[in-house]
Amino acid sequence: MSHHQAHDHSDNGHEHHDDSHGHDHSDEIEPALQTLIWQQIEFEKIRTLNESEPDAGAKIVEKTWPQRLNPEPELASDSDEQLLMFVPFAGVLKLHSLLIRSSDSAAAPKTLHLFLNNDDLDFSSAADTHPTQTLTLSQTSDIQEIPVKRALFGNTYSLTMFVEDNYGDEVSRVSYLGFKGEFTRLSREPVEVLYERAANPRDHAPVVGTGGILKGAGRHGM
Repeated sequence: MSHHQAHDHSDNGHEHHDDSHGHDHSDEIEPALQTLIWQQIEFEKIRTLNESEPDAGAKIVEKTWPQRLNPEPELASDSDEQLLMFVPFAGVLKLHSLLIRSSDSAAAPKTLHLFLNNDDLDFSSAADTHPTQTLTLSQTSDIQEIPVKRALFGNTYSLTMFVEDNYGDEVSRVSYLGFKGEFTRLSREPVEVLYERAANPRDHAPVVGTGGILKGAGRHGM
């Protein structure tokens, strides 16, 4: 049973995932690497609350596509079944779907709340904040690809994921987490600034009623 405050997720963004879709098949040859987001994740800034091992959350995100079925490293919750993970990106992401692998046991996460561009959530504030979208995960050890509502995630700088509960275990377990979408890197080019070569006398006209020149007057004259 959760030691954190529970959140009622009976909202319009709540969706159920069908087991018959999004599963991993060994005969597929890297099915969607053209939209797999990996290099653009800021791994060193990933934060996970209630993880049993330090940096376990970051390590499952750091797994490459060929490593997706490796059982280790694994993210496991600590004091109860809840997990809260913050993942930032090095630019703007149009998020299409999540890729996740857990297990077919009761430790599989069930209710997953997604929060867009919110970097200061903890368990209490996550429970009190309306999620951008809520997903229901399947109890399976296959790779689940879960589409999100693209209209809601068109400008994703970071994603916070709140695992509220699982299928009955005291511990939640996740062994792979990935993202698919379209990425636009933030420009780091220097901004060209144009300077006025000579002052324009009209820019420094006397202000009526002051008896002189009032430089830099604001729109309200203050």
